[in-house]
This record gives sequence, C-alpha cells and structure tokens, in this order.
Amino acid sequence: MRKEVNMKNAIDLVNKWLGEVTELLKTLVMFGIIVGILFNDYFGVIAGIGRVIGQFGEGGLAGLLSLMIVALWYQKK
Repeated sequence: MRKEVNMKNAIDLVNKWLGEVTELLKTLVMFGIIVGILFNDYFGVIAGIGRVIGQFGEGGLAGLLSLMIVALWYQKK
C-alpha cells in the first residue's frame, strides 16, 4: 500500500511538472510569434510553424486526421 501511494505521488509530480513545462513552452511560442510579427520573424518561429502546418497538408488524409487528433488532445487540457 505504501509503495502505491509513493508511486502515485511521483506520477502526479511528474504530470504537474510536465504541465508547467508545456505552459512555459506555449508562452515562449506566443512570445516568438509576437516578436516575429513586430521584428520580421527574427527567431524564425513563424517560418517553423508554417513548415509544420505544411507537413500536415502534405500528409493528405493522414495529416488531416493527425491534426484533428492534436486539436482534440489540446482541447482536453
């Protein structure tokens, strides 16, 4: 019983940490987009997002399905 509680606490801690890192990365991407708009895409963030979206488009139906899965996964959070 004691190991199960410790394992659950460890998993909860890792999930919390990953959530905080994800939020930080989303903030940095938004900052990069704003800087890109204001200063001619200095860090290349907007070009990188364009390449990722282009890869989804090149994937045809599989790309569309994977984009839908990512969007649904994002909405759950």
